[in-house]
Amino acid sequence: MSENAKYITLDESSFQTEVLQADRPVLVDFWADWCPPCRIVAPVIEELAEEFDGAATVAKLDVDKVPGIAGAYEVRSIPTLLFFRNGEVVDRVVGAVPKEVLTQKLNSLMASA
Repeated sequence: MSENAKYITLDESSFQTEVLQADRPVLVDFWADWCPPCRIVAPVIEELAEEFDGAATVAKLDVDKVPGIAGAYEVRSIPTLLFFRNGEVVDRVVGAVPKEVLTQKLNSLMASA
C-alpha cells in the first residue's frame, strides 16, 4: 500500500462498520500477496480509491488474513471484487479486468444509490 493510498484495509472488526454499515457504495477487493492477478489489479484499486474518494469506499481484504469473511461471501478465486450497497452484494467481478469495467460498475452503483 502506498503512503497516500485512499483505500481501506479491512479486517474482521472493520468489515462490519466499513462495508456492511456504510452509507455509500463500497468496492471490496479480495486478494492475497501470492496472487499474480491481484498484483495486476492493485494499482487499479489505488486509482479507483483516489478517484472515488468521498463518493464511494474502496477497500481491500487479504483472504489469507481474513478467511472467514472470504468464505462467507463464497470467494473461491482471487482477485474477486464485490460491490456492496446498503450492506448487500449487488455485483461481483472475478479476475483481473480493465479499470474501465470497474469504473463503470462503481458509477452505475452510485447512480442507483
